[in-house]
Amino acid sequence: MKKLLIEYPESIPAILNLSPENFEHEAKIALAVKLYEMGRITSGQAASLAGISRVSFLLICKHYGSASVEWDQEELKAEFFKD
Repeated sequence: MKKLLIEYPESIPAILNLSPENFEHEAKIALAVKLYEMGRITSGQAASLAGISRVSFLLICKHYGSASVEWDQEELKAEFFKD
């Protein structure tokens, strides 16, 4: 597995009142959520990137300001307005 190294000022976790480990975990999830939101990766791939289960990933999306699913009008009609 590949690794991505991101440098950040030591002050950022403290500003956010997080330990460095919690900050890094949150950043990893934020990256996964954004890539999923952009449609670049699936929810399963995003969950794997974040190091959490797919269900946990989908549930956590809203905490990062992203919808876990996006339905267009046709999908909504088909799902909720069945005859």
